Amino acid sequence: MARTKHDTLTMLEYEKQCLEKGQKYIAGVDEVGRGPLAGPVVVASVIMPLAEEDIIQGVNDSKKVSEKNREILYQKIISKAIACSIEWADEKVIDEINILQATKLCMKKAIEGLSVAPDTVLIDAVKIDCKYPILPIIKGDAKSYSIACASIVAKVVRDRYMTEMDVKYPEYGFASNKGYGSSKHIEALKTIGPCPLHRKSFIKNFCQ
Repeated sequence: MARTKHDTLTMLEYEKQCLEKGQKYIAGVDEVGRGPLAGPVVVASVIMPLAEEDIIQGVNDSKKVSEKNREILYQKIISKAIACSIEWADEKVIDEINILQATKLCMKKAIEGLSVAPDTVLIDAVKIDCKYPILPIIKGDAKSYSIACASIVAKVVRDRYMTEMDVKYPEYGFASNKGYGSSKHIEALKTIGPCPLHRKSFIKNFCQ
């Protein structure tokens, strides 16, 4: 069930704390795709306007929003954002430096890629080295409006890419599983082996 506007406004606690300190630009950062067997990890960083009339109804943790509503919210977020930056690391980078380091690298790049310098960065429970002040929030995508907006942007970007890759590699069901380990996906790995999108470090148990 989508959040009402009143519910969405309750996700502004951390943003309000920053605003009360005189800070103007608060960035939210989140990643999507740490767990899949194939495809990139995608990070989005956004700075949203935080006046009550600018708050987008229905924004929530991307995992709690339907695909149809995510697409609608994505367009609203992109059109309203003061600044937005997207970075990703593909399967080769993930295999080379591991998924956690790949995620942190993308987060750092996404933050530093913003066209407006943030006064504070709200991030979903990951500690990274950054030239801007960082506030990690456990389960931040469900608690912070800015992080939730970033979560939706990253999710839509990654899902669109994996759906495109389904046309190229239809055997694995990427359009439906987005690279996660569904039964169809795992069965395909066992019977026909991996495609170039697969993370070799993630599929060792399925490809002997």
